[in-house]
Amino acid sequence: MTSRPGHPGRGEDRPNVTFQCSPVESHPATSPARCLYRILVRDLMLKCSIGIYEHERLAPQRVRINVDMSVLEQAAGPANDDIANVLSYEDVIEGIRRLLAEGHINLVETLAEKIASLCLEDERVEMARVRVEKPDVYAEAASVGIEIERHRVR
Repeated sequence: MTSRPGHPGRGEDRPNVTFQCSPVESHPATSPARCLYRILVRDLMLKCSIGIYEHERLAPQRVRINVDMSVLEQAAGPANDDIANVLSYEDVIEGIRRLLAEGHINLVETLAEKIASLCLEDERVEMARVRVEKPDVYAEAASVGIEIERHRVR
């Protein structure tokens, strides 16, 4: 195999690349720069008992959940390829499933708050944005719902 100039091929040394995060200041006067990464859960469709009307208590309905979290990167970071050093989206999804299994919830706002609180239980999470939608309420609309954003107070 031949390689073009500037494009390493087989047997050639690859350039040494160093990655660095963009620092984020939470409070410039009291804390050092910190690096954040994002955890995303997109269009999680689950059934749950939710709604204020009597007919909504009779059968579970679908909800679409989106979660976007800013997570403080640990010193080891994901670079050492160890799941113990990162927040797992699997844990987030399983936590949401447990919340839904607890029983009926009247408001999508309440569900969104519970999900945001669940996310912020992990000290590494700086911000959680949660969107909860009900896709089957109006035939004329793809969905109806709300979105909230909650930040850790340090």
